[in-house]
Amino acid sequence: MYLVAGAGGNVGSEVVRALAEQGAEVRALSRGGDLSGLPPRATAVAGDLDDPASLAGPLTGVDGVFLLPGYRDMPGLLAQVVRAGVARVALLSGRSAASGDMGNAVTAYMVRSEEAVRAAGIPWTVVRPSAFAANALRWLPQLRAGDVVRGPFADVPVACIDPYDVGEVVADTLLGDGHEGKVYELSGPEPLLPAEQVTVLGDVLDRPLRFEGLDDATARAEMAAAMPREYVDAFFDFYRGGALDESPVLPTVYDITGREPRTFEQWAQAHADAFAA
Repeated sequence: MYLVAGAGGNVGSEVVRALAEQGAEVRALSRGGDLSGLPPRATAVAGDLDDPASLAGPLTGVDGVFLLPGYRDMPGLLAQVVRAGVARVALLSGRSAASGDMGNAVTAYMVRSEEAVRAAGIPWTVVRPSAFAANALRWLPQLRAGDVVRGPFADVPVACIDPYDVGEVVADTLLGDGHEGKVYELSGPEPLLPAEQVTVLGDVLDRPLRFEGLDDATARAEMAAAMPREYVDAFFDFYRGGALDESPVLPTVYDITGREPRTFEQWAQAHADAFAA
């Protein structure tokens, strides 16, 4: 039995799918426990990672756990996992954690989460993917209004990864051997600029889409309206200050799963219905 946190999200849902497809029984965790459309072998359960005590029931009889980073009491959360007798844990982190820069708010919560997993005394694996192809879903409001997508960091290429591939890797680390104490950095198969992603999406949707880059001042103001300022500063540190380069293509998905990671076009084709809604 495996417990998957964030089972309603982009990555957690793919971990649930991948584990179930490999024959594992899965508890799909969300705060409300009201997930629908789960695959066979998966059951929805309620629990809150910010309240470790709420996981006592969902963790009963569990062999492995998939966790998300950045919760209020990561050491307490891991202590609850250990008390339940869980055999191994996989933690989602991010590529920036490699820098160890505690002055960057995003990097800092990734690093603290990784430190908690390492200190817990349970076999662990950390997965650090590049930015997700699914981040393109943030363009939905603009695409419902027209064919122009406006966004920041127009000159920054990213080898974005399909969450499907993250799910496959996590499932393999939980079900297979040889992954204990490993940190796996993941990427997609090609670096793309935002304008190139929009072009691919337009081809898939058969729409004349185009991208317009925001100047940094406008981008900072729009981002500050949607997230805490320290996170805005973190992303500018990544993509303007050069603290994070997500353009390199890494072999890790192939090395672990035996197949190449999916392209952005494949992700777009699989999720075209979301953009048509």
